[in-house]
Amino acid sequence: MHYPENWDLETFFKGGSESTEFQTFLNETGKEQDQLEADLKGTLTEDELVNGLVRVQEIAVRAQHAGGFVSCLTAQNVKDKQALLLQGQLLELSAKQQNLVASLDQMLAELDENAFAQLIARLELEDVTFNLNEKRQKAKDKLSPEEEKLASGLAIDGYHAWGNFYNQAVGRMEIPFEEDGETKLLSAGQLQNRMNSSDRSVREKAFKVNEEAWQKEADVFSQTLNHLAGFRLKLYEARGWTNVLKEPLSYNRMQEQTLNAMWDTITANKPALYKFMEKKAELIGVDKLSFHDVTAPLPVENDQKISYQEACELIIKHFRTFSPELADFTEGALRDGWIEAEDRPGKRPGGFCTGFPLKKQSRIFMTYDGSMANVATLAHELGHAYHTYCLKEKQPFARQYAMNVAETASTFAETIVADALVEEATDKELKLSLLENKISRALAFFMNIHARFLFETRFYEARKTKSLSVNELNALMEEAQREAYGEQLSAYSPTFWASKLHFHITGVPFYNFPYTFGYLFSLGIYKQAAESEGSFEQAYISLLEDTASMTVEELAQKHLQADLTDSSFWQQAIDVVLKDVEEFVRLSEQ
Repeated sequence: MHYPENWDLETFFKGGSESTEFQTFLNETGKEQDQLEADLKGTLTEDELVNGLVRVQEIAVRAQHAGGFVSCLTAQNVKDKQALLLQGQLLELSAKQQNLVASLDQMLAELDENAFAQLIARLELEDVTFNLNEKRQKAKDKLSPEEEKLASGLAIDGYHAWGNFYNQAVGRMEIPFEEDGETKLLSAGQLQNRMNSSDRSVREKAFKVNEEAWQKEADVFSQTLNHLAGFRLKLYEARGWTNVLKEPLSYNRMQEQTLNAMWDTITANKPALYKFMEKKAELIGVDKLSFHDVTAPLPVENDQKISYQEACELIIKHFRTFSPELADFTEGALRDGWIEAEDRPGKRPGGFCTGFPLKKQSRIFMTYDGSMANVATLAHELGHAYHTYCLKEKQPFARQYAMNVAETASTFAETIVADALVEEATDKELKLSLLENKISRALAFFMNIHARFLFETRFYEARKTKSLSVNELNALMEEAQREAYGEQLSAYSPTFWASKLHFHITGVPFYNFPYTFGYLFSLGIYKQAAESEGSFEQAYISLLEDTASMTVEELAQKHLQADLTDSSFWQQAIDVVLKDVEEFVRLSEQ
């Protein structure tokens, strides 16, 4: 079977960014929002409030569908000016949607206990009891509906615009890079792929060029970062929030005690990972790894690329050993044009999966270059799509899972493929390379993301009193990296705060620790799956179905009988990585 390397967006709206069909859809969604806003005026009866809660979910599905389409348009072609204009329209739509939800949330907060209990007992809302309780509590934590509406409106140009500006500025970057006897103009994403090369000289040159390119633009990106943080902090101050982690913890439905237990356990285990770093440095012929070496593949005599077609077949094959349903789903997604994988200029860097709930489909964006890392990325994003698929029949509020559990399904899918490849490998050099790839990804979660978390925590505390200069941001970034990597590297990336998109995303701050949570949580699930007698498939699907309907602590207790505030859960997940480290060291010493 041939799997297309370009996604199909025409099935949603014909005509791309010039689509009249899409414009009509946006206009109709806006009218539905206006009508609901008018219907929510005054004092509502219980029936009217229930009707409002049902309708706001239906409109949210339309808004998500539109958001997915625009995300795909802007990602596939960063020079699509019409798509950028649509992004502005979408922000207006999103702000109106937030206002509608905020109004309903406030109504829930104002109900007395008996009236609220009677409301959530209604059959129309049986799927979303947890979500309504959550909304009621969060509304009590915020400003008045009028003030929240004002803040949401001001955020379009005073907050989200900075995130859009960052994306546009990065999309316009053309970085000169000497390669094959000529100077090529690479996008930020293409240069990033060069930093994953198995050839250290290519990596080293790309890293140097990358640092210079981002330093050159650092004045601009320091503005985006300072203004994004400034807006958030002013809003937090108005709401009476003093802990900068309050929003991301609430968004991820987890306790700070859980977060601390996770990081503390990781930190205690880092010395065991230094042996791997030392061995990897030996294998690539350096005294100490540099920042660009940590996740780079080992040099191999025959550095063969894996074609996209081969990668698709490989992923389907290994998914099938665990879950026939996951494999069938994946085959359909790959066959039906859900993936944008072509390696070409003009695409934004990175990868993502976005949902189109009206069609019960997803779309995956990446730039596939044939590396093992890209195979892992494809499996990872397919895991996201499967998660969305498992929740497709739930009410919209009960599909809104947080980022930390979103990363569970994706990392789980990635682990299935990675483990199977290691098990299949008969050649020692190949097995060593595959183990290195697995462990290096763990290091990214334990060290790179820890550095991001340390940087962002300290940056937000410092930003409470002043804007930070480029030099201060660089120093803060390098300090966080040195601490997170235990001073084990020969060179760091001071400009990482500028080059990493996640720091400039306006959805929610601290777009970092949920990745590590999801990774370790998935290892805990994977370990249970491997040790279970019989099929684990239905138990896994049941867990995914609950991800948007309880806290992570409740989720772990119900499905894994685990206490996430205790280090023992995190330790048994980390032990899976340490076992790979032992095998890597053993093989490398032969």
